[in-house]
Amino acid sequence: MPFLMIKNLPRYECLLAAAKEFPDLDPWACAVYLHLLRAGDEVFAVAERNLIRHDISPGRFGVLMLLWGGAHARDPDGDGADDPCLAPGPRTPAELAEAAGVTRATMTGLVDTLERAGLVRRVPDKEDHRMMSVVLTPKARQFLSRMLPGHFQLMAALTSTLSESERRTLVALLNKIIERAVAIPGDGRADVLPGSPPTHRILPAGPVRRSKAEYQTAHHSTHERA
Repeated sequence: MPFLMIKNLPRYECLLAAAKEFPDLDPWACAVYLHLLRAGDEVFAVAERNLIRHDISPGRFGVLMLLWGGAHARDPDGDGADDPCLAPGPRTPAELAEAAGVTRATMTGLVDTLERAGLVRRVPDKEDHRMMSVVLTPKARQFLSRMLPGHFQLMAALTSTLSESERRTLVALLNKIIERAVAIPGDGRADVLPGSPPTHRILPAGPVRRSKAEYQTAHHSTHERA
């Protein structure tokens, strides 16, 4: 199910009218939020269709990628052994759950499914024989070798309308939103965050212009984590 169940996104003028009834509604903030969700839905739908074509779910594919990256970093004879970008990845189901941001029970189910499909094996951990590690099988490596080129081509196609400079800017802006989202408490109360904006003041249509003092007051701790 998509996060945003709206076919046509509202125009700015409509958001401006809604702000007259709900003063806390910042039209531009709402527009960014809605477009962010719509973009996420559309991109995920494209990626999911590609994964379905390869008969694998997003969750199982994510586990394979975690194991693939970690295995490259740990393999002394591998091409990525000296790559500082490849830190040793997760081995045990608990480490995989932590890296994926899911519960251990969820990860156990994913690993069980992958093991039945012959894509992973549980083996005694090389560093702690009391624990079991999860490793890729040759079948999984062959699968990724066939599947990943098209997957990376899809990433490029989705962002092909952006220049390299625009892609860098988008990543930087999205990181700001990610950091802010992580800082919001579990109960979703954004008003308790440092630097939370005051009640919205309705502005005329068009770009929002603020004085330097207003900008610094509203955004002085946007980059801080709670």
